[in-house]
Amino acid sequence: MSAYWSILIGAVLVNNFVLSQTLGICPFLGVSKRLGTALGMSGAVVFVMALASLATGAVYKLVLIPHGLQYMQTIVFILVIAGLVQVVEVIMLRFAPPLYKALGIYLPLITTNCAVLGAAVINAKKFDDVTQGYSLLKATVYGTASGVGFALALLLFASIRERLDLAHPPAAMKGTALALVTAGLLAMAFMGFAGLG
Repeated sequence: MSAYWSILIGAVLVNNFVLSQTLGICPFLGVSKRLGTALGMSGAVVFVMALASLATGAVYKLVLIPHGLQYMQTIVFILVIAGLVQVVEVIMLRFAPPLYKALGIYLPLITTNCAVLGAAVINAKKFDDVTQGYSLLKATVYGTASGVGFALALLLFASIRERLDLAHPPAAMKGTALALVTAGLLAMAFMGFAGLG
């Protein structure tokens, strides 16, 4: 059980995809202007990362490895992730049309979100690593925890940006400049968790 806690704490806090590994920056900066939109994107990313880790892990272990097709992993992973994102889009369009409209172009961009693909590729490397020896369950926990870490970073950043909208920064620091400085400070704050992993 401690292995799963280690994976969870490591993926959410220590090796956070956005703030530590700089994966998924496009939706992180693009969707973080409003907390409601960030919450919807967070849910979509956690859902897709959890399912993508399970699906890509199963495909990798059950199809690619036995047939010696590991070199096809990137193409196969992108196809699996694209299919999952289409399912999320259809569900969101059906049950949450305002959120679907608010996310706009960022929802289909989950397909090419390097955080989702990064989780699948990292899992594949850990399947191959004899010392780590990830199982399908560990891969799914890692993908889900990575999605939760992405969501945590996105929600913290969105809440900070909403508060900063009420502030009056100098003209040179308005907009993207202030967002990037804030993201950097948030990343430095998360470095404090490095001793936990």
